[in-house]
Amino acid sequence: MPKAFAIRAPGPLVRERIGRSLSLFAALLLLNAMLTFHNVWPTLFIRWPGELSIELAGTLALLVAWHWRRETTPPALIAALAVLFVLGTLGRYGEVTAPALYGREVNLYWDLQHLASLAGMLVQVVPPWLLMALAAAALALVVALYLIASWSLRRITIALRSPGMNATMGVVAVAMIGWFALQRLDERVPRMPQFSIPVSQTYAKQLAKLGEALGGDAVRTLPPSPALSSTLSLSAGSDVMVVFLESYGRVAYDRPAFFQALAGERGELEAAVHETGREIISGFLESPTFGGGSWLSHLSFLSGVDVRDAAQAQLLMTQRRRSLVTEFARHGYRNVALMPGLKSLWPEGSFYGFDQIYDDAALDYRGPAFGWWRIPDQFSLAKLDALEVTPREDTVRAPLFAFFPTISTHAPFRPTPPYQADWSRLLGPHPFDEAAVRHSLQQRPDWNDMSASYLGTLAYSLQTLAGYLQRHRDQDLILIIIGDHQPAAMISGEQASWDVPVHVIASQPALLGALQACGLVPGMVPAPATLGPLYRLAPVLLAAFEAQPATPAPCQLAQPALAGSQSASQSPGV
Repeated sequence: MPKAFAIRAPGPLVRERIGRSLSLFAALLLLNAMLTFHNVWPTLFIRWPGELSIELAGTLALLVAWHWRRETTPPALIAALAVLFVLGTLGRYGEVTAPALYGREVNLYWDLQHLASLAGMLVQVVPPWLLMALAAAALALVVALYLIASWSLRRITIALRSPGMNATMGVVAVAMIGWFALQRLDERVPRMPQFSIPVSQTYAKQLAKLGEALGGDAVRTLPPSPALSSTLSLSAGSDVMVVFLESYGRVAYDRPAFFQALAGERGELEAAVHETGREIISGFLESPTFGGGSWLSHLSFLSGVDVRDAAQAQLLMTQRRRSLVTEFARHGYRNVALMPGLKSLWPEGSFYGFDQIYDDAALDYRGPAFGWWRIPDQFSLAKLDALEVTPREDTVRAPLFAFFPTISTHAPFRPTPPYQADWSRLLGPHPFDEAAVRHSLQQRPDWNDMSASYLGTLAYSLQTLAGYLQRHRDQDLILIIIGDHQPAAMISGEQASWDVPVHVIASQPALLGALQACGLVPGMVPAPATLGPLYRLAPVLLAAFEAQPATPAPCQLAQPALAGSQSASQSPGV
């Protein structure tokens, strides 16, 4: 019989060494993952692709140097490093998640100023119990991150008490730092192992943006104004309405499922155009913003200046410049801004020179509130009719230039107001049927997939515009519909373009012909090519609004329209 051999269990010392090795490995893995995760597009979730963190290498080098002469690590140092790792994790999450959901980088200096509005919107569309649960979960997550970081750092410092481990970790840290530097200095150095973008770089970019905002660097990048001048001979006496359709982007045409879902409402709007004796032409233009920042599109269009950040916008609005508004005013138009989303004082609005601004309070809406944005776009148009469009019996009104940034298509897109076929009811005490209101207010955003919400609210807007045209079939009206920006990336898609549709609806063949020469095509569906940036549209429209010369100038949509810039108009205003 062969002699049996007993398998002995590891001794206490071996078990302790194995436990320490496993805990050290877990500590290093956790700290590394806290700074190197990626987004699972287009969700709030994250994944770890196996990259390394240069900040972890720097932390190891610091701790090794500390233990080279000292046997223990003070609790204050561990706590401070744990806080830095928590801040790094939060910064990393914002860096990888914001582009996936929002479609662009976050500028903390400017974007945090809108945090109060975002909080107010969430209070309106998210149940209170869910908000409290989310706040508690966020706090618990921060505490958990701190506990994980401090535990991991303590495991590392315990391991570093061994001279052999201290030397080994020091070599590893220096090797990581050196290899990272070589990868950045020489393209020929293999990118294995792969290092993640440093979180410190993320914070450095935000500090640089802060310095730009506070240092006035935008002064050097603010371009001159174009020559915004026209006789308006082709549009004399016509009312002109510019509707900036919130979140109306190219994705509504390029994504087959979206295009098909909105086919009925597009057809309804196009039918209303033809039934009222008008024609429609369309094209794609590049917006100066993506996923938000609507005012950048408004300002770029009305001023003819390419404005792509809030610093430039604020600087421009301190100056005296010509704009589309001032040009229409020069020809006797009454200029009105219909702004139901404006809930606070807006001193910058004096830049535009509107004769009247109808904000949330001025519209005096007393119907049911539909989310944070409260006022249905259809009501706003009906109110504009009552206040400005319908002439009094004893007066003859001036032609109207109306500027209307819509709000019903604003994220999170629900609850979407019901469409009221009987426009006369909108200004009464009961603008909607109770069943329709109840159905609308029961709608909640699907935060994991907002496509259905987005399509529903766009359908409402197209239906509203069709109804408005039908209601004004005898009005001499030029209607310009522009998307302000694409919806957030979770709807538009990864690496989506910044293009938005523009539609011009009018009954003047010469005006439409001039714009067709610039690439706009008949119908609701634009040609695929992008015609140019949005800020160049205003000079093109003004040129189309006057009788064309025998030899028309080339279209300026794809070329800068800076000839004859008004240098005197750039002097700072009060």
